[in-house]
Amino acid sequence: MTPTTAAERRRLESLPRAELEQYQLLRLNALLDQILPANQFYAQKLARMKRPVDSLAEFARWPFTFKEELVVSASGGDTARNHTWPRERYSRFHQTSGTSGRPLAVLDTPDDWQWVLQCWQYVLDAANIRAGDRVLMAFSFGPHIGFWGAYESFCQRGALVIPTGGMSSLQRLDLARHNEPTVLCCTPSYALHLAEVAGHHDLDVAQFGVRVLVLAGEPGGSVPAVRARLQQLWNAQVHDHCGATEVGPWGFGDSQGQGLYVVEAEYIAEFLSLATGGPAEDSEEAELVITNLGRAGCPVLRYRTGDVVRPTWRHPGTNRFVLLNGGVLGRNDDMLVVRGVNVFPSSIDHILRSFPEVVEYRATVYKVSEMDRLRIEVEDRLQQPDRIMQEFKLRIGLRVEVETVPLGSLPRFEGKGKRFIDKRERRG
Repeated sequence: MTPTTAAERRRLESLPRAELEQYQLLRLNALLDQILPANQFYAQKLARMKRPVDSLAEFARWPFTFKEELVVSASGGDTARNHTWPRERYSRFHQTSGTSGRPLAVLDTPDDWQWVLQCWQYVLDAANIRAGDRVLMAFSFGPHIGFWGAYESFCQRGALVIPTGGMSSLQRLDLARHNEPTVLCCTPSYALHLAEVAGHHDLDVAQFGVRVLVLAGEPGGSVPAVRARLQQLWNAQVHDHCGATEVGPWGFGDSQGQGLYVVEAEYIAEFLSLATGGPAEDSEEAELVITNLGRAGCPVLRYRTGDVVRPTWRHPGTNRFVLLNGGVLGRNDDMLVVRGVNVFPSSIDHILRSFPEVVEYRATVYKVSEMDRLRIEVEDRLQQPDRIMQEFKLRIGLRVEVETVPLGSLPRFEGKGKRFIDKRERRG
C-alpha cells in the first residue's frame, strides 16, 4: 500500500459527499475483488449478493456482520473467522479486550498493518504530532492493537517514543520528569490518575511540558467535563481517538473537542437509529455500523459495532467527514432505561467529572422488581453526596443513589476503566 501524504489526506477530508461516496464505492469493489472467493466466511455469507456494487445505497441492503459470527473456538482460544489467507501470510497477532464477550484473536498481514498505520496518520495529523516530539506511552504493552499501532505510527512520524510497560505510575512520572515528553498517550482516566499520583508526591504535571494528550480506550476524550479537567491539570490540549481490534483505528478528534470524525477515506460508516432501526437522521442517537476498506487479510463488512453515537454531517470547517458529537456515547448493551430516561456511561462520567472534588467513582446498576436503579459510589473530598444527587436530578432528570466512600478505596485503571457494574439479570 502506498502511504498517503498529509496533503492527500487533507484533500480526501475535504471531498464533497457525492465525491467521497464514489471514492468509497471504488475502494469497496476493489476490496471485494481482492477477498472473494478466497475469504470463505464472506464468500458464503455474500453468495447471493450481486457484484460489483453499484451504489452505497445498494450496499446498505447487504447483510450485517456481528461479532458473534466471527468467533471460532479452538484449543488456543477464539480466532476470528473472517481471515482471508492461510495463517502463514500473517505477521501480526492482536486480541480484543473482551469488553463485550470473550477476547478474539485478529491477525494482520504486512500490507494490512501498513494500512492500520496509514489510518493512524489521520489521528496524528489532528493532534499536530511532529518529528522531534517525545511521546510517553503510558500503557502496559499486551496483545491489544491500539498500543502497537500508536507506537509504530509515532515512530513513522519521526517522534521519539518512550515505552513504559511494566512500570508503576510513580515510575512513569519520574521518567516523564527527566525526559520531558511533549505528548502523553493513555486512557482518559489514567491521565487523571497520573495527575492524582503526582499531587500525592508534590509534583505538578502542568509543569512537565506535555503539550498534547492523545487519549483512547474510553469516552472521556470527547466528554466536555473530562476534557476540561485534563486540560487544566496537564496544561495541554486533548485529542480523542477511537478504534477496535477487529475494525482498525477509525476515529480522530476534532480540534474543538466536539467529538470524533470517522476516517471515511478508509471506512464506510452507517448509522442505525436506536428509535427505528432504520438509517439515522442528523444528530440522532444511533448504532455505528462500519466497513473497513483496506484490510484485505481481515475485512469486516457492515460490522455492527454496538457503539452508540450521534452523527452529524452539518458541521463547520473544511473537514467533511461525518462527525460524532460527543464521541462514542456508550455501548448499546450498556444503555440503561431508568424511569424512561436513556443513560449512558459517558453521561455519568460527564456529570461526576464536573465536580473537581470527586477523585474516583463506581456506578452499579441493579433491579428492584422490574425497574432499573442506579447507585454511585464516589471518593469525594467534600463528603457531600447531596450536591451530586441534585446535579443528576437537574441534568438528566433522575434521582440516583450517591454514596461516599473513603479516598483511595475504589480501583484505578491503566487500560479501559471498569467503573460500570451491571448486576441486572441477563436474558437470553
